[in-house]
Amino acid sequence: MVHTALTPVFVGLRTGLHVLFTALAVLVIVRAVVAPTDVSGVIVALVLVLLTTYSLGGVAARAARGHGRRRVVGLAWLAAITLEWIALLWLTPEAAYLVFPLFFLYLHLLGRWWGSAAIVVATVVAICALGIHGEWTVGGVVGPLVGAGVALLIGLGYQALAREAQQREALMQELLATQGQLAATEHESGVLAERARLAREIHDTLAQGLSSIQMLLHAAERADPERPGVEHIRLARETAADNLAEARRFIRELTPPDLDDNGLGGALRRLAAGQWQAQGLRVTVRVADSIELPMHLQTALLRIAQGAVANVIQHAKASAAVISLESDGAGLSFTIVDDGAGFDPGAADARGGRSDSFGLQATRERVDQLGGVLSVKSEPGRGTTLCVELALESLA
Repeated sequence: MVHTALTPVFVGLRTGLHVLFTALAVLVIVRAVVAPTDVSGVIVALVLVLLTTYSLGGVAARAARGHGRRRVVGLAWLAAITLEWIALLWLTPEAAYLVFPLFFLYLHLLGRWWGSAAIVVATVVAICALGIHGEWTVGGVVGPLVGAGVALLIGLGYQALAREAQQREALMQELLATQGQLAATEHESGVLAERARLAREIHDTLAQGLSSIQMLLHAAERADPERPGVEHIRLARETAADNLAEARRFIRELTPPDLDDNGLGGALRRLAAGQWQAQGLRVTVRVADSIELPMHLQTALLRIAQGAVANVIQHAKASAAVISLESDGAGLSFTIVDDGAGFDPGAADARGGRSDSFGLQATRERVDQLGGVLSVKSEPGRGTTLCVELALESLA
């Protein structure tokens, strides 16, 4: 049983039912001992068998695996209890008192309609047994009827409480799931805000400083082209220009992507037709617009593509590349293939932090954050294939 605020109520009702059944069975034994008859020994033995069968019900239900098998075991146990009670009722009228806890068992195991029908049948049997053993009296008829009515009210109320507890538990689970999603969304918003802040800081400080250094060195170079040391000035200016370009690339990567209504596919096609084509790389984008992805995943895949294509342009000497996104319902496969010079992935991993390229390490970190797997297949002279495998279950 899942613990809820109503769990103590359920436990109390079940405990009270067990105590009531045991007390009534003991009462039958006491009556058989105090007023002995020829069948008193049989009555005591049958009551002990009934108590043993009753106590074994919970053990058998816990041992049975699967809802269907537990139901079969429960119905068989209830049938055995009922037959033993009828046999005991045939021997002594005091056994009629045991029908009251049986009412609750019928409702619990047979459900509302079949349980109610079983209660009616058991009530008729108890009334007939009392009439056969003694005289037909008003108490012998009204008593079982009142007991059946009370059992129906309590049993149906118990079921209503159980349904309410299940609904509350479902609402609580939904609330916790929504709270987790809200926390993830807030975390994502915070990450994007921090990335935007870093981009602004780099733009306003480092990038502006490098731009000023480049302009000053360019002015010094034009002031006296024949001056000794102008080659060093030119080299310093070119170095500042390269670092400015890198700083601007960092700014582009840190700034949240401009994903339009076409999502990831549209953003990649704009880059392919604009920036990447202008840099001499022909990029083919095979991303279906029908694949719907959360914004944080689109952002991550776009950044992975930007970093990978930047490495292709700077190092691979490739003429063409293909970016594709495929989904089989259970996972995603994001692949970037180029026809460049290729490299040895093992040697690149061995260099680790000593490598001049930070792109591959940054891509691995992004994929790790998404809970995916990154694979890089490349050989010198045969191009490179970068593949990101993501399970949709981990992204839900």
